[in-house]
Amino acid sequence: MNNKMNRDIEYVLADRELLGDICEKLGKQITEDYRNSEHPLVFVIVLKGSVYFAADLIRCIPLPCEMEFMKVSSYGAGTETSGFIQVHLDLKRDITNCDVIIIEDIIDSGRTLEKLSHLLEDRGAHSVKCCTLFDKPERRQVDLNADYVGMRIPDEFIVGYGLDYDEKYRNLPYVGVLKPCVYSK
Repeated sequence: MNNKMNRDIEYVLADRELLGDICEKLGKQITEDYRNSEHPLVFVIVLKGSVYFAADLIRCIPLPCEMEFMKVSSYGAGTETSGFIQVHLDLKRDITNCDVIIIEDIIDSGRTLEKLSHLLEDRGAHSVKCCTLFDKPERRQVDLNADYVGMRIPDEFIVGYGLDYDEKYRNLPYVGVLKPCVYSK
C-alpha cells in the first residue's frame, strides 16, 4: 500500500472486515425485502464512488438482478447546488415497472439523491429505494432518509473504498478520515 496515502489518514473508520459485514447485513435485508417481488430488480450505481461498495453488496444478494450506472450532479462549476440535476451518464435500459435501488457511497446534503429519486420515479419505476454505505444525517438539507444504511457517521472527510479527494485515495482498501491538512492546503 502506498505509504503516502496511509500517512494522509487520521484514523481508519471502517476496515475491510467491517465493510464486508456491512455488505452482508445490507444484502440480507435487500434479499428479504425483494425475495417475492414480481418486478425486475435493477441496481442503479452512482459513479464513481459507489463502484467498490456496489460490487461487494450485489455479490451478497442471491436474487436475479441487473446493474445500471449513472453519473449525476446537482452542482455546476461552483460549490453550491444548482437546484437541478445534471445527468452526465444515463441508464442504458428502460426502468418502467422495475424495482430500482440506487446505490450511493455516502449521503450528506441529500439534494442530488432526492432529485435522482424523483427522476427515476418519473421514468416509471415501480419503486425507488436507496442504499448507502455511509450516511451523514447532520449535513442533511432535505427531508430524505435512505432505505438501507450501512453506517451513520459524523461529519468528517472520508476517503477510500471508492470515496475520493481530488480523484485520489479511492483505491484504499479501507475507509479512513482524511487529515484536514491534506484538503485545506
